[in-house]
Amino acid sequence: MPLWTWFGLKEGSASTDWPLRGDAHGQDGVLGMPRYEPARCRDDCSACADACMTQAIALEAGSGVEKARPRVDWGRCIVCQRCTEVCPTGAFMPSNDWAVAVTHRAELVWNPAPAHEVPAESSRHAAAPFRRSIHVRHVDAGSCNGCESELQALNNPFYNLHRLGIFFTASPRFADVLLVTGSVTHAMREVLLTTYKAMPEPKWVVATGTCAVSGGVTAGNYACGEGLDGVLPVDVYLPGCPPNPAAIIHALQLIAGRSRERMQGGRIER
Repeated sequence: MPLWTWFGLKEGSASTDWPLRGDAHGQDGVLGMPRYEPARCRDDCSACADACMTQAIALEAGSGVEKARPRVDWGRCIVCQRCTEVCPTGAFMPSNDWAVAVTHRAELVWNPAPAHEVPAESSRHAAAPFRRSIHVRHVDAGSCNGCESELQALNNPFYNLHRLGIFFTASPRFADVLLVTGSVTHAMREVLLTTYKAMPEPKWVVATGTCAVSGGVTAGNYACGEGLDGVLPVDVYLPGCPPNPAAIIHALQLIAGRSRERMQGGRIER
């Protein structure tokens, strides 16, 4: 018997039961999206906006006597933690919030309105859980390969994506989901459109990583636009730089109707 076979039998299954059972998602202690508490903001402070290189935090002019306050868009956040480091009042705090996939882009923007005012529908498609396997076609549309590194981890023994009935396919003709990473460069637009057109209906699109959601640090430069919006209809937005494997699974489970959104109006449930 080969040594690796004996070792595997001795150690037993290394795969997590999450998300089917338990909460062993593998992200304990990992820094996630910062948390924002606007009540802690100081009127004369712009430290967070000055430090934010992607304009995920930008000062928004107040009305009348109101002071300018930060406008927070997690869809632009690269999770660099600079805002948490420079904020003098703790308005921006570190967290391990990672399940931030949403089906409406506006949900990633801080909104003081009550959560019940947010549209409840989860997709542009009729809400019906998959009763079969899901096949995913991945297209790198200008990524730094950080997202690709996390995608590779989905097939390691811990996450073992196949146990959930989710598979990557090389052909768009067999794909249910188009998973796009990267800032969507002008050179890749036609490739994305061709891939999308080749997919059978119904089909879903996931903007994976902050670059695909909003363009990331290169948004609007000579080589790319501001993410996937305006190029393809997006069903799930998943910011992060990069989003971790558990976050990607959560996003795919949203499409499958097997999970629910945890972020609304820029807030993630506690």
